Amino acid sequence: MFLSKIKAVKAFILDIDGILTDGTVLVTESGDQLRKFNVRDGYAMRLAVKKGFHICVISGGNSASVVFRLNGLGVTEVHLGIERKLDVYREFIKKHDLAPESVLYMGDDVPDMPVMKVVGASACPHDAIEEVKAISDYISPFSGGAGCVRDVIEKVLKIQGKWYDQDPSAHDDTITSS
Repeated sequence: MFLSKIKAVKAFILDIDGILTDGTVLVTESGDQLRKFNVRDGYAMRLAVKKGFHICVISGGNSASVVFRLNGLGVTEVHLGIERKLDVYREFIKKHDLAPESVLYMGDDVPDMPVMKVVGASACPHDAIEEVKAISDYISPFSGGAGCVRDVIEKVLKIQGKWYDQDPSAHDDTITSS
């Protein structure tokens, strides 16, 4: 069922903490918040952007370093400090003229559930809360921050024939995970 749903995906919406990171926030003595990102997730995101997919990140957190990291991957739709993710989702699909069926949302916790219920495909890492797992079309075998984003993006690109190894001559070595 999940594989048939992802044939129509044109856009990814992702949470940050617990999806792109392991959910740990390290706070320095000066108050800076540090997060760890997976480079393989970054590679997949950059490749998806290059292949024409829209990527939007919505988070309740707020950190300038996160914007820097995501912009470096080509992700320009970064919405931080958001309490109602459903509102941002609606603006995003309207802006890009997307049908709900063409959007995949990956989340791990209660604030992600309203959007997960209205998109075409929903996914979560294997360490998501049980309520999120119950409404997910796909549960990645990877944890948040440990490759779950790569797992989902790779599946979408492969099923759509857009993953690089399906056309080695089209592989661009300038795509790096930064």
